Parts: sequence; C-alpha cells; structure tokens
Amino acid sequence: MLTKGPLTSRTILIASSGPLELTTELERYGARVLTWPKLDVCAPDSFAAIDEAIENLFGYDWLIFQNVNAVNFFLGRFQTLGHEISELDVLRVCAVGQETVRTLEESQVHIDVLPDRFLTQPIVEAIGAYVGGRETLRGLNILIPCAARSELQESLEDAGARADSVVTYRTCATNDPQRISALLAGGGIDCIAFTDALEVHVLAELFDTNELGRLLDGVAVACIDHDTVQGAAALGLSASLVPHNRAELAQAIAFHFRLMS
Repeated sequence: MLTKGPLTSRTILIASSGPLELTTELERYGARVLTWPKLDVCAPDSFAAIDEAIENLFGYDWLIFQNVNAVNFFLGRFQTLGHEISELDVLRVCAVGQETVRTLEESQVHIDVLPDRFLTQPIVEAIGAYVGGRETLRGLNILIPCAARSELQESLEDAGARADSVVTYRTCATNDPQRISALLAGGGIDCIAFTDALEVHVLAELFDTNELGRLLDGVAVACIDHDTVQGAAALGLSASLVPHNRAELAQAIAFHFRLMS
C-alpha cells in the first residue's frame, strides 16, 4: 500500500521556466505540479489606438509606463511615426520599476515620478504627492500605454483624472492561460512557488495585472529567497513560505501543508 505524501491532493503552480528538480521534489511529496504558460510579447492587432494617442499627445499632461514592454513598444511606435524623443519633454512621466527606469534613461526620456511599488494605489499616491495632493489630480489628462485596460485607469478616474489605457502591445502565451485562470478562480491552486523575482513580474504581465494579491487570494505563496520575497511584495503578495536555503523550497512547502493536515 502506498503511503500518501504531505502534498497528496495539493496542486502547486510554478513557472514553466522553473528548475526541473523542483517539480521532481514536489511530485515526490505527492503534489500535482502545474506550470503557467510561457509569455511572449507582440505588437497589437492594430496600431490605430496608439497612433491616435501619439498624434494627440499634447492633449495629455502625464505619461505612465508600468513596465519595460510599454516603454519599448510606445517609443518604437513614437519614432516610427516620425517623432523625436525630445517632444516628450512637455509631459510629466511616471516610471514604475527599475528596468522601466533604466530603459527610459537609456532612451533619454526624463522621469518625474518613481513610485516605490508596482501597486495601483502607491502609483496614484506618488503622482498625487508630486502635483500637490490627491485632489489636484482632478482634471489631469493621463496616457497609460499598456496591453489591456489598466486597473490604474480606474483608480485615476476615481480620483477625478481622465485616464486613457491605450493598447500598445499585447501579451501572447505559448499555450492557453484560461485553464490556470479557471483553477485560480475556483480555488483549485493550493500554492504558487517562485524561484526568482523575475517570475513574479512575468506572471503579472501574463494576467495583465499589478495586483497579484487579488489574483492569488487564498493561495499560499512560496519564494525561494528574500529577493524574490521583495519582488512579490512589490506586486501585493505576502510570502508565507521562505526556505532556509534554495535547496529546501519543496521541503518548506511540504512541511507547511503537513502542518495543515
């Protein structure tokens, strides 16, 4: 008779790029291991919306870049249409994340506001603080290059600004992410394991959200080290499982669920 492992009947979600040995260890403890799809970033189906926004750019007060993909695709289209980077000097620019900041700086785009977190409310608060208080957001016109309608747009509009989420690129999964979405929505995922901070951001981009805490509500979060913990926290996730060393991630997950059984 087979002895049940501590992760029997548990479903663990990991990145498709995660180490094979982690999958092996989790399965040895009895887990069902699923991977989220690999992410590719593509041009939008149509450039009409972003082209219109660029041609009417001087109707905006602010430009917000939430990730490096938004920067690359926006600036690429901006220059394709014959515009110079210096034309952006008349706008205020908000950049979220170190990679976003670095890419903008390399492109010689000035930056006015750098929120310390990726979450929606800290971004709104950072811009509000810059312009003199949240109430002064009222009436500002803000452009957000993105892959889909942004949660940030809704929060800015709640504060009285006019914000446009304009599709500038799209995320393309190598296979259908809807199965994972359905499992998350139905409580079918028990734990998600991140083996580096980049995986956290890839998952956020896959689901077009900076609010992973909402997406993974009720899911145990395991992070391989404290750098990954910080990356998760920036997107609203609190890690409940952090091993003593990188080799013990599967063991930490198994121990957590053994205590719960």
